Amino acid sequence: MNASLTFLGGAGTVTGSKYLLESDGGRILVDCGLFQGVSELRRRNWEPLPVHGRDIDAVVITHAHLDHSGYLPVLVRHGWDGPVYTSEATARLAEIVLTDSAHLLEEEAAHANEHGWSRHRPALPLYDQKDVARACALFRAAPIGESVPLPGGIDLTFGRAGHILGSCWARLNVPVGAAARTVLTSGDLGRHSHPLLRPPTPRPEVDTLLLESTYGDRRRHSVTAGDDFAEMINRTAQRGGSVLVPAFAVDRTEVLLYELRRLRLEGRIPQLPIVVDSPMALACLKVYRQALAEGAPDLRPDLPADVFELEGLVEARTRDESIPWNHPRLPAIIISASGMATGGRVLHHLQEMLPDRRHTVAIVGFAAEGTRARQLLNGATELKIHGRYVPVRAEVFAMDAFSAHADCGELVEWATGAPAPDTCFVVHGEASSAQALAERLRSEAGWTAIVPRDGERVRL
Repeated sequence: MNASLTFLGGAGTVTGSKYLLESDGGRILVDCGLFQGVSELRRRNWEPLPVHGRDIDAVVITHAHLDHSGYLPVLVRHGWDGPVYTSEATARLAEIVLTDSAHLLEEEAAHANEHGWSRHRPALPLYDQKDVARACALFRAAPIGESVPLPGGIDLTFGRAGHILGSCWARLNVPVGAAARTVLTSGDLGRHSHPLLRPPTPRPEVDTLLLESTYGDRRRHSVTAGDDFAEMINRTAQRGGSVLVPAFAVDRTEVLLYELRRLRLEGRIPQLPIVVDSPMALACLKVYRQALAEGAPDLRPDLPADVFELEGLVEARTRDESIPWNHPRLPAIIISASGMATGGRVLHHLQEMLPDRRHTVAIVGFAAEGTRARQLLNGATELKIHGRYVPVRAEVFAMDAFSAHADCGELVEWATGAPAPDTCFVVHGEASSAQALAERLRSEAGWTAIVPRDGERVRL
C-alpha cells in the first residue's frame, strides 16, 4: 500500500492551505482554504483543483479562518457532499465566517455590476449563501483529544492549537501495508502569551509534520506594545482624529476589546466610543461570550466574566448604523473587518478617513502580500478602493503584537518539543519566512526540513 501528500495551497504562500492525503483506502483533504492577497493568487480560487472533488472522501478543517476553510463552499458548488470534520467551536465560527464571505462576494459582484469597475460582464460571486448553507450542513464535530475514524481506515485526532477559539492541530494515522504512518498538520499555532486562549497542547511523536510558518522569520512580542498602542490612541484623539483598526472578525476583535478594557481600567486612554462595525465580528463575539459563560476549555480559566463588556461599546450591525462612522464627528476607536482590508465595511471607512491627517489607521496583525493592509505598511501614498484611488494622508500605525500567530521562537519550541519527525514540511508562510524557519530547524535541530513546492506530491 502507498500513501502520499500533495500540496495544493499554502506552499510558498501564506494563504489557500490545502493538503491532500492519499492512501489506498481514501483521499482526505486537510484544510480547504481560500487564496487571498495578490490577484494572481485570488484567480486560483476560480481554477479547478488538480483532483476531482468527487474523489475526495472527507475534509478536515483545523480552524475557521478563510485561508483554511473558505474554499469549502466552492467544492460544494461543484457537487461535493462528503463529511467535513472539525471541532465544535470551529463549526460554529466557520458558519459565521463563510456566511459573511458569501455576502461580501455577492455584494462586491453587485457593486461591480452597478458601477462597472470589474472586467467581467457580468461579475459573479465565487459562491453564494446557498453554497455556504450546503457546506455547513456537512460539518461533523470531532471531540478534541479523541480518535475519530475517517474513510479509508485513517484515524483523526485533534489537539488544541491556541490560535483562535476551536483551532486545532490535526494528527492522522494512515495505514500503509501492515504498518501505519502518522501525519500531523499544525494548522495555525497560537501564542503562549495570548490573553484569552490557552497555549497549544504539545505535539505527539509523528512521522511527518506540516508546520506553519506565518511568522517563521521573526520574533514580534514587544514588551512596549501596550504603551505604544496607548500612545497612538492618545495622540490621535488629541488632534481630533479617530483610530480605524482593520481587524479579523474572529479573535482579533476580542483581543482588542480585552486590551482596550485593560488600558481604560489603568487610566491610560480616554473614554472614547469603541465601535465594533462588522456583523461577522459581532456574531463571533457572541460565540466567544457564550464560550466564556460555558467555561470552554480553550479559554484561560482566569478571565473575568465581563472581559468583553466595555462602557460606551457601540455595536454597529446594520448599514445605516455603520455609515456615520465613515465621518466620525468626535474621536473614536473603530474596529472593522476585514483585517487585511481586502473587503467589507472597513473599505468604506478607509475611503473616507485615509485622506484626513487627523485620523490613524492601525495595522495590528499580519498582512499578506498584495493586500491593502500590506500596501499601507509598505508606505503606499494611495490605495485603490472600489475602482478609485484614495490618497493616504492619515497616520499609519503598525504593530503585530496583537496577532494570534506564534512567532519563530514559539514555532521552533512547539515543533521540537517531541522527537524529530522523519520529515518536516514547512508550509503556510511567504517564501522568505518558510525558508528561514526550515533553515533554523535544519541548523539548530538537525531536522530534515523542506519547503515544498506548490503542487508537489511526496510519498510517505
